Amino acid sequence: MANDERVNENRQQAGDEEIVSDETLTDGSEAQEVSEAVADLSLEEQLASAEAKAAEYLDGWQRARAEFANARKRLERERGEARRNATIDLAERLLPILDDFERALEAVPANIADDNWFEGVALVYRKLRAILENVNIARIEALGQPFDPNVHEAVLEEESDEYESGIVVKELQTGYRLDDRVIRPALVIVAA
Repeated sequence: MANDERVNENRQQAGDEEIVSDETLTDGSEAQEVSEAVADLSLEEQLASAEAKAAEYLDGWQRARAEFANARKRLERERGEARRNATIDLAERLLPILDDFERALEAVPANIADDNWFEGVALVYRKLRAILENVNIARIEALGQPFDPNVHEAVLEEESDEYESGIVVKELQTGYRLDDRVIRPALVIVAA
């Protein structure tokens, strides 16, 4: 019962406050001031003021939308760059293993080359190469190509009857790239 009495008291007080506020609005002096302020502004001025406010709100909304679009593009670009850097990091760790496979496959004796287990080792090498190719990691062509300091690292120069000066005559270590970024330059010998 005490709760019901409190609720009724609160309702009565709220009702009194509303009546008071209604009285203040209908009080002659304040109502007259509000109507005079509205009357002071002509219809054109009110329209111009409303249009200015609308233009201000539209401008703010357009700026916020542009900032959101720019943030989304920046986030996508940063996400792509992070993915690319992670791919390069993984490739840098796998390339020495790939080099070891290549050296082992080149040096295998003829009597072992026909064994089934060696076929399995060669298959693992091909799968590793396929994985790197699937993430767009490509070999840098070097042999017979003009020396390019952006993708080749010259270790020696040697005379060659077969190649002109400045042409790669031998590749000591394969170079790799991801799209346009060099992961590891090719170590080469260049014709003098």
